[in-house]
Amino acid sequence: MTQPRILLIISGGIAAYKALELVRLLKARDMAVRAVVTQAAKQFVTPLSLGVLTEDHVYDGLFDLKAEREIGHIQLSREADLVVVAPASADILAKMAGGLADDLATTLLLATDKPVLACPAMNVRMWHHKATQRNIAQLKEDGVHILEPAVGAMACNEWGKGRLPEPVDIAAEIERLLTEAPAREPQLLTDTTRTINAPDLSGPNLFGRHVLVTAGPTHEPIDPVRYIANRSSGKQGFAIAAAAAQAGARVTLVAGPVMLPTPAGVTRVDVETAREMLSAVQAALPADAAILVAAVADWRATDEAAQKIKKDGSGAPVPLHLTENPDILATLAAHAQRPGLLVGFAAETEKVVDHATAKRTRKGADWIVANDVSGDVMGGARNTVHLVTAKGVEAWPDLPKSAVAARLIERIANALDAR
Repeated sequence: MTQPRILLIISGGIAAYKALELVRLLKARDMAVRAVVTQAAKQFVTPLSLGVLTEDHVYDGLFDLKAEREIGHIQLSREADLVVVAPASADILAKMAGGLADDLATTLLLATDKPVLACPAMNVRMWHHKATQRNIAQLKEDGVHILEPAVGAMACNEWGKGRLPEPVDIAAEIERLLTEAPAREPQLLTDTTRTINAPDLSGPNLFGRHVLVTAGPTHEPIDPVRYIANRSSGKQGFAIAAAAAQAGARVTLVAGPVMLPTPAGVTRVDVETAREMLSAVQAALPADAAILVAAVADWRATDEAAQKIKKDGSGAPVPLHLTENPDILATLAAHAQRPGLLVGFAAETEKVVDHATAKRTRKGADWIVANDVSGDVMGGARNTVHLVTAKGVEAWPDLPKSAVAARLIERIANALDAR
């Protein structure tokens, strides 16, 4: 197996010292690491230390003629499987969001056609500043993966959100991105032009199609601190959105409350409740295909308490009155702008195929993807599904969720082409 290649860009900030531990962890996981340091980063960590740990040349200047002659900054930006900015200072995040390229690090980031993971680290007030949050939102929209900063004490004697995540957590996120969304070689669109995150049109082709995906759980408030939810992680839905984008589709991902990075090339709409999800889904229409993967809560509290519900000391449970949430799948099936192909998911714990078959007819869906969630599917990395259509039932083998997504998108592309 080819050794994964990581291009690590280290920007200025006291958290830069953690980059040394991150390099050690990545090397221990058999990854090749090449480091780039900004001029500010060299005030906190030396190229010598990084060079010893990476066992490679450390790059720090855009106009290093020897480096340009041997490798070139454009090639350097594209030969990695994943580009990681850790720590990502407020300054470099602003430059990334604005498309600036005034040093080696920002030039590499603007020139790369590979996935990018940014790990912000800064003062808590800087993190919460509107400008920083605006830049983060823009980067997510551009397809940059963001690993949210941790909460805790800072070198400036303040406390809050802004600490660089621990190196072990960054390493785990890097492994996840390499495993669930392996980098593909960009497709040559003309003899001289490449496009960042260009779709792989040698496989399933959804170019020019709009695909709508829902993912994750919904949270239905009971009072200001409690809610009704389920164990959905959103991983399968996010993998499907990523596969659809890779196939060339324009993808709208309506996501419940999950802590997952937005797949490259995907437009994400965050919601909390079932009613918010339905509203966002309807606003996204029309769509050529809708894949409703989200595990929407079936019920919500009839009356959300304005204050936290307290025990009354009697030992008797407080009555909780529930009402049904809107059925998003059935609503889309009857909608005036019904998607050309409507795919629902059925999370079952028994009689999986029977329940899914009945659901397809009852809800008016074209397909139902059924899975048994009595084990560790929710939150896990693998899935075993049955595809239920009007023609019958297909049993798929146990697969990584990314492979389930790729297979489903291939089937959807073929079905749309046949119409």
